[in-house]
Amino acid sequence: MDISTKINNEQSALNNYALQLTKNSEDANDLVQETLLKALTYKSKFKEGTNLKGWLYTIMRNSFINNYRRIMRRNTFIDTTDNTYFLDSANHTTENNGETKFLAEDIQEAIQTLPQDLRTTFELNMEGFKYHEIAEELDIPIGTVKTRIFVAKRRLRKQLQTYANHYGLETK
Repeated sequence: MDISTKINNEQSALNNYALQLTKNSEDANDLVQETLLKALTYKSKFKEGTNLKGWLYTIMRNSFINNYRRIMRRNTFIDTTDNTYFLDSANHTTENNGETKFLAEDIQEAIQTLPQDLRTTFELNMEGFKYHEIAEELDIPIGTVKTRIFVAKRRLRKQLQTYANHYGLETK
Protein backbone atom coordinates (compact mmCIF):
# COMPACT_ATOMS: atom_id res chain seq x y z
CA MET A 1 0.00 0.00 0.00
CA ASP A 2 1.46 3.38 -1.01
CA ILE A 3 1.75 6.36 1.35
CA SER A 4 -1.11 8.33 -0.30
CA THR A 5 -3.57 5.50 0.40
CA LYS A 6 -2.33 5.17 3.98
CA ILE A 7 -2.79 8.91 4.52
CA ASN A 8 -6.36 8.79 3.15
CA ASN A 9 -7.14 5.77 5.38
CA GLU A 10 -6.43 7.93 8.47
CA GLN A 11 -9.11 10.51 7.55
CA SER A 12 -11.71 9.34 10.12
CA ALA A 13 -9.15 9.51 12.95
CA LEU A 14 -8.14 12.97 11.72
CA ASN A 15 -11.80 14.06 11.72
CA ASN A 16 -12.15 13.13 15.40
CA TYR A 17 -8.95 14.91 16.38
CA ALA A 18 -9.86 18.01 14.36
CA LEU A 19 -13.25 18.17 16.08
CA GLN A 20 -11.53 18.04 19.47
CA LEU A 21 -9.30 20.94 18.47
CA THR A 22 -11.85 23.20 16.79
CA LYS A 23 -15.11 22.30 18.57
CA ASN A 24 -16.86 23.08 15.26
CA SER A 25 -17.63 20.58 12.49
CA GLU A 26 -17.08 23.01 9.60
CA ASP A 27 -13.75 24.20 10.97
CA ALA A 28 -12.82 20.57 11.66
CA ASN A 29 -13.52 19.62 8.04
CA ASP A 30 -11.37 22.53 6.83
CA LEU A 31 -8.56 21.50 9.17
CA VAL A 32 -8.69 17.87 7.96
CA GLN A 33 -8.55 19.00 4.33
CA GLU A 34 -5.61 21.29 5.07
CA THR A 35 -3.82 18.47 6.91
CA LEU A 36 -4.40 15.97 4.10
CA LEU A 37 -3.21 18.49 1.52
CA LYS A 38 -0.01 19.19 3.47
CA ALA A 39 0.57 15.48 4.11
CA LEU A 40 0.19 14.61 0.42
CA THR A 41 2.32 17.59 -0.61
CA TYR A 42 5.12 16.67 1.80
CA LYS A 43 4.77 12.87 1.70
CA SER A 44 8.38 12.60 0.57
CA LYS A 45 9.40 13.93 4.02
CA PHE A 46 7.66 11.02 5.79
CA LYS A 47 10.08 8.29 6.89
CA GLU A 48 8.73 4.81 6.15
CA GLY A 49 8.43 2.70 9.28
CA THR A 50 7.64 5.64 11.60
CA ASN A 51 4.27 6.49 13.13
CA LEU A 52 2.09 7.83 10.29
CA LYS A 53 -0.81 8.79 12.57
CA GLY A 54 1.55 10.71 14.86
CA TRP A 55 3.02 12.52 11.86
CA LEU A 56 -0.47 13.47 10.62
CA TYR A 57 -1.56 14.59 14.09
CA THR A 58 1.54 16.78 14.35
CA ILE A 59 0.77 18.38 10.99
CA MET A 60 -2.83 18.98 12.11
CA ARG A 61 -1.87 20.40 15.51
CA ASN A 62 0.70 22.74 13.95
CA SER A 63 -1.80 23.86 11.30
CA PHE A 64 -4.41 24.53 13.98
CA ILE A 65 -1.95 26.57 16.07
CA ASN A 66 -0.76 28.55 13.04
CA ASN A 67 -4.33 29.29 11.97
CA TYR A 68 -5.23 30.39 15.50
CA ARG A 69 -2.22 32.72 15.64
CA ARG A 70 -3.06 34.13 12.22
CA ILE A 71 -6.63 34.88 13.32
CA MET A 72 -5.44 36.49 16.55
CA ARG A 73 -2.96 38.70 14.66
CA ARG A 74 -5.65 39.71 12.19
CA ASN A 75 -8.09 40.62 15.01
CA THR A 76 -5.54 42.48 17.11
CA PHE A 77 -5.66 46.24 16.75
CA ILE A 78 -2.45 48.06 17.52
CA ASP A 79 -2.78 51.78 18.05
CA THR A 80 0.33 53.41 16.62
CA THR A 81 -0.85 56.99 16.99
CA ASP A 82 1.08 59.38 19.17
CA ASN A 83 -1.16 60.22 22.13
CA THR A 84 1.12 62.72 23.84
CA TYR A 85 -1.38 65.52 23.20
CA PHE A 86 -3.47 64.14 26.10
CA LEU A 87 -0.74 65.25 28.48
CA ASP A 88 -1.24 68.90 27.50
CA SER A 89 -5.00 68.70 27.08
CA ALA A 90 -7.04 70.89 29.45
CA ASN A 91 -10.06 68.65 28.79
CA HIS A 92 -8.41 65.55 30.20
CA THR A 93 -10.26 64.66 33.41
CA THR A 94 -10.49 61.74 35.75
CA GLU A 95 -13.84 60.50 37.00
CA ASN A 96 -14.45 60.79 40.72
CA ASN A 97 -15.75 57.42 41.93
CA GLY A 98 -16.72 58.94 45.27
CA GLU A 99 -19.53 60.77 43.51
CA THR A 100 -20.90 57.42 42.32
CA LYS A 101 -20.92 56.18 45.91
CA PHE A 102 -22.98 59.16 47.03
CA LEU A 103 -25.37 58.67 44.14
CA ALA A 104 -25.89 55.00 45.04
CA GLU A 105 -26.48 55.89 48.69
CA ASP A 106 -29.01 58.58 47.75
CA ILE A 107 -30.86 56.17 45.47
CA GLN A 108 -31.05 53.59 48.26
CA GLU A 109 -32.32 56.23 50.70
CA ALA A 110 -34.96 57.34 48.20
CA ILE A 111 -36.12 53.74 47.74
CA GLN A 112 -36.33 53.31 51.53
CA THR A 113 -38.65 56.32 51.79
CA LEU A 114 -41.24 54.62 49.57
CA PRO A 115 -44.25 53.10 51.34
CA GLN A 116 -43.77 49.36 52.01
CA ASP A 117 -46.16 48.15 49.29
CA LEU A 118 -44.53 50.32 46.60
CA ARG A 119 -41.00 49.51 47.79
CA THR A 120 -41.54 45.74 47.81
CA THR A 121 -43.08 45.73 44.34
CA PHE A 122 -40.41 48.06 42.96
CA GLU A 123 -37.53 46.07 44.46
CA LEU A 124 -38.86 42.79 43.05
CA ASN A 125 -39.05 44.45 39.63
CA MET A 126 -35.48 45.75 39.99
CA GLU A 127 -34.31 42.23 40.87
CA GLY A 128 -35.57 41.09 37.47
CA PHE A 129 -38.94 39.57 38.33
CA LYS A 130 -41.59 39.91 35.63
CA TYR A 131 -44.94 41.57 36.40
CA HIS A 132 -46.82 38.26 36.49
CA GLU A 133 -44.22 36.76 38.83
CA ILE A 134 -44.53 39.71 41.21
CA ALA A 135 -48.31 39.42 41.08
CA GLU A 136 -48.10 35.74 42.03
CA GLU A 137 -45.52 36.37 44.75
CA LEU A 138 -47.49 39.17 46.41
CA ASP A 139 -50.89 37.66 45.59
CA ILE A 140 -52.17 40.85 43.94
CA PRO A 141 -53.58 41.60 40.45
CA ILE A 142 -51.08 42.34 37.68
CA GLY A 143 -52.66 45.78 37.19
CA THR A 144 -51.82 46.63 40.79
CA VAL A 145 -48.22 45.57 40.19
CA LYS A 146 -47.96 47.86 37.15
CA THR A 147 -49.53 50.77 39.05
CA ARG A 148 -47.25 50.36 42.06
CA ILE A 149 -44.13 50.25 39.89
CA PHE A 150 -45.29 53.30 37.93
CA VAL A 151 -46.01 55.29 41.11
CA ALA A 152 -42.71 54.21 42.70
CA LYS A 153 -40.74 55.30 39.64
CA ARG A 154 -42.55 58.63 39.51
CA ARG A 155 -41.80 59.32 43.20
CA LEU A 156 -38.15 58.31 42.83
CA ARG A 157 -37.79 60.45 39.72
CA LYS A 158 -39.11 63.43 41.66
CA GLN A 159 -36.84 62.76 44.67
CA LEU A 160 -33.75 62.30 42.50
CA GLN A 161 -34.44 65.22 40.12
CA THR A 162 -31.24 66.95 41.26
CA TYR A 163 -29.13 64.12 39.84
CA ALA A 164 -31.10 64.08 36.60
CA ASN A 165 -30.43 67.81 36.17
CA HIS A 166 -26.75 67.42 37.08
CA TYR A 167 -26.18 64.60 34.57
CA GLY A 168 -28.34 66.18 31.88
CA LEU A 169 -30.94 63.42 31.91
CA GLU A 170 -34.46 64.03 30.71
CA THR A 171 -37.27 63.08 33.04
CA LYS A 172 -40.87 62.58 32.01
